[in-house]
Amino acid sequence: MIQIIPAIDIIDGKCVRLTQGDYAQKKIYNESPLEVAKEFEAAGIQRLHLVDLDGAKQKKIVNHKVLEAIATQTNLSIDFGGGIQSDEAIKMAFEYGAKQVTGGSIAVKNPEMFMNWLETFGSEKIILGADAKNEKIAISGWEEDTDVSVFDFLEKYIAKGIKYTISTDVAKDGLLEGPSFDLYSQMQNKFPELHIIASGGVSVMADIEKLNDANIYGVIVGKAIYEGRISLKEIKNFLC
Repeated sequence: MIQIIPAIDIIDGKCVRLTQGDYAQKKIYNESPLEVAKEFEAAGIQRLHLVDLDGAKQKKIVNHKVLEAIATQTNLSIDFGGGIQSDEAIKMAFEYGAKQVTGGSIAVKNPEMFMNWLETFGSEKIILGADAKNEKIAISGWEEDTDVSVFDFLEKYIAKGIKYTISTDVAKDGLLEGPSFDLYSQMQNKFPELHIIASGGVSVMADIEKLNDANIYGVIVGKAIYEGRISLKEIKNFLC
């Protein structure tokens, strides 16, 4: 059964969503991320993808109080990303309650540090962020393009021991037009041992069911929940 992982993106301590990573296309959905997290937990959801968008921009953790509140007041297993660019930042994320940490830009810009995290904390706690634009890695909140093939990138880190990856197709994110099924199928076929978490574009329960049928490990759902395209009741029924 696929892991359904709702996303909470934070700017100024509030629950927001962007479209295609564009900070100018910000929509506030709730003033209280904790309230949203509790609703997810009540629906039987066990995991949460929590992103510090302020942190991603400032290259340091900013919204640690939100992480701490959700970690201490729910039983959700949180994977945290955004602004984790130093040894101090990753330690802070775990201290404030993250169960896993996602590193994307750092794995491109400072692979030595990323590898040190993998060795220090172990492959169960470190998720490789492999966000792609036209099958090339995109970093720094998608504001920077690279010439690195997403497949070469994954292959390199699988050889180093990575077990989990979150991959967002930037072209699909926030548009509610369906995920990149072809991209994830290619990944699954090339790297069957990798736990692939699909992200971006999920618009209806049928998208989740299709990813489940393709044996994708997990799926991150954000805007579809907030816009009422997918209800928590539907998710609960699917999980049961």
